[in-house]
Amino acid sequence: MLSFIVRRVIETIPTLFIIATLTFFMVRLAPGGPFSSEKNVSPQVLRNLNEHYGLDKPVLAQYAGYLKNIVKGDLGPSFKYPNRTVNELIATSFPVSLELGVLATALALALGLTAGIIASLRPNSLADYAPMTLAMAGICIPTFVVGPLLALLFGLNLGWVNVSGWHSFPDRVLPAITLGLPYAAYIARLCRSGMLEILPQDFIRTARAKGVPEWKIILKHALKGGILPVVSFLGPATAGIITGSFVVETIFQVPGLGRHFVNAAFNRDYTMVPGIALFYGSLMIVFNMLVDIAYAWLNPRIRLGE
Repeated sequence: MLSFIVRRVIETIPTLFIIATLTFFMVRLAPGGPFSSEKNVSPQVLRNLNEHYGLDKPVLAQYAGYLKNIVKGDLGPSFKYPNRTVNELIATSFPVSLELGVLATALALALGLTAGIIASLRPNSLADYAPMTLAMAGICIPTFVVGPLLALLFGLNLGWVNVSGWHSFPDRVLPAITLGLPYAAYIARLCRSGMLEILPQDFIRTARAKGVPEWKIILKHALKGGILPVVSFLGPATAGIITGSFVVETIFQVPGLGRHFVNAAFNRDYTMVPGIALFYGSLMIVFNMLVDIAYAWLNPRIRLGE
């Protein structure tokens, strides 16, 4: 276990280096600059701003300084919010995105596992076709379509929940549903396929022959092996839920990190864009490592050393 974790940590260094390098140069290749939207700025003021943020130096010198600050854990000052650093903005905004991601993940697991188990117990029947049809629809319809439709129906027409803000529990309902539905659809299909492989096996028939209750067979014996495809999917899915909240946070006006990333892209914030990308890249690596450990724990035939 220790050697696995150490090897993964070493492998993250070139990955994060590539992410930092690509985002650093890509944001500078985009048209415009961090101060191009400012109105009535004299050339002297513009020169002072560029000098203050080090933009008057050659690009390679800026890149070297950026890498040096990253090694120290400093992602630099924000160009959009002059009095705040990227580290501060991530620290204050990411908990909101994390809460939204946890709610969406819990919803996706609850709906997906339930639908997948029900479909696997009665294959090629209405109990199978109905949830799998809904799952396919959830995969095909993007969140930027589902979100406004849910807001229009349950928020504006019925008035059951709020459609914007992040103040109370009703504010979290629609964003969590919008973000979690597509992943619930994937989990349902993966759980169904995994359960269909486990249910016909000998140890399941032996448990039934011994008179073990059906619910115990499903939840204790079959589900442990049936959710292995779901566990493999949870690493990129969890990272995708958290990073994929950009659109949802914009639709429902959630003050999370996704909105800062979108605003930073529009405003050419040279430090915010690579800083958030680097932060999310680190999260994805951690989630994938945790999934590998969980997969090895659920499946004794898998060894982390291999």
